[in-house]
Amino acid sequence: LLGNRADTRVLYNPEKKCVIEGTFGMSGYPIERIFEEEELDYSSTCIVRREIGMSGKSRAFINDTPVNLETLRRITSQLMDIHSQHDSVLLGSNEYQLQLVDTYAQDDDALRHYHADYQTYRARKTALDQLQSEASAMRREFDYNNFLYQELAKAQLQADEQDQLEQELNILENAEEIKERLQMAYEYLDNAEQSVVTFLKGAVSNFNHVARLSEQYTPLQERAQSALIELRDLANDVSREQDLVDVNDTRAETIRERLNLIYQLQTKHQVKDITGLLDLQADLERKVSIVLNLDDNLAAAREQTDLARQQLMGSAETLSQQRQAVLEPIQQEIRGLLRDLGMPNASLKFQTETGKPTPTGIDTVSFLFSANKGVKPQQLKNVASGGEFSRLMMAIKYILASKRSLPTIIFDEIDTGVSGEIAIKMGNMMRTMANNHQIIAITHLPQIAAQGSAHYFVYKDNSSEKTVSRIKKLTFDERVGEIAQMIGGASPSPSAVKNAREILKQKPAGVPAGK
Repeated sequence: LLGNRADTRVLYNPEKKCVIEGTFGMSGYPIERIFEEEELDYSSTCIVRREIGMSGKSRAFINDTPVNLETLRRITSQLMDIHSQHDSVLLGSNEYQLQLVDTYAQDDDALRHYHADYQTYRARKTALDQLQSEASAMRREFDYNNFLYQELAKAQLQADEQDQLEQELNILENAEEIKERLQMAYEYLDNAEQSVVTFLKGAVSNFNHVARLSEQYTPLQERAQSALIELRDLANDVSREQDLVDVNDTRAETIRERLNLIYQLQTKHQVKDITGLLDLQADLERKVSIVLNLDDNLAAAREQTDLARQQLMGSAETLSQQRQAVLEPIQQEIRGLLRDLGMPNASLKFQTETGKPTPTGIDTVSFLFSANKGVKPQQLKNVASGGEFSRLMMAIKYILASKRSLPTIIFDEIDTGVSGEIAIKMGNMMRTMANNHQIIAITHLPQIAAQGSAHYFVYKDNSSEKTVSRIKKLTFDERVGEIAQMIGGASPSPSAVKNAREILKQKPAGVPAGK
């Protein structure tokens, strides 16, 4: 539900679709704005559903509206937080430590503004770098490109002229033959004693006579008359075209020279037609124009980049100030909680450095930690044991819970490496957190299990052919028995049972112990 990648290996039945659904009450949690930004319907109850198909493909829904995983992550990160053992590993990374500081500082708006300014700056810087890279090549190629452009511009090419010139030249080169054949055609049509028109006139005369004798021949008479008119028009057109044919060697030579120029340019630039030459001319004109205006364009791009960087650094400084302001308070709070968790000599210090802008700001935060008196604080991963990591993480989660409006927090064995009185104190901290959050603790410690207002038992059922993991809510007596087993093993002694019953009844007001 948190938007992680689906893994079909965890499916109980790989031949059926798997559906995981969570219902969250959101009254009192200020996340309506996120729903509006994602164009999702908001209500006091949010139902999150993930469907995993047999092929491994998955779909996600929020209140029955399909969403992508990015949107799912954005929404559910505001609904629940899961602490796993992996978080203890993450605690050693500077990136995770910075996220913790941001959560404590509640600097979401400043971080969002910074990120927007960072994206703007990166886009403008990339555009400037690209222009500078292209500028060197363009300057080197300017003389050659300008020569090619001037050559094409001087030719004054027209889009349709090649076809028109080729047709005109074909006529001029065959003018005498065309003129002679048009004259012969005209003679056959209407300029000889036995022309087509002469014979058709005779036919029309006979059709006129028979049409007067009977109307049934009128259509034949009309068709013949129409044919006669069409033939006379055709003869006139042929005569006119013949008169237009001009034997002009001078014009033919001019056209040949023009076409030779076009053909040479096409061969030179490896294009098939005059449209290709015109496209090339336009591209060369653009490149030449860019170089001619390059200094102005570079100056404008540098100015835009500088302005974007100034805006970015202003946002970075605002974000950095908000982070710096919370370092001392969070250090003091964590130290106090660590004392309560049995680490009175623990020392925690935040080391910060400022560097170049990154997607998360200009700050690098390092947690320096020492669990023992007189030992210089060092990087967490170098000095903290498993139990110390658990207590430190518990303190951090406890503090951050008050800074985030999270309906649900899940602790998956955050108590690793602790026991006894420390475990009791961790349980008390979880119980306090439960006043404002739904706390789910996965634990093997009776001190923590006893603090819950409800106890769910997870077990494996081997009664069928395939093992099935099940979960059930325990009654008070069942809780006593389960916690007694945590204390005394699979066959707890009467004293373990008595101890379990006592710690269940020792809850302060507000946490029901049962009957």
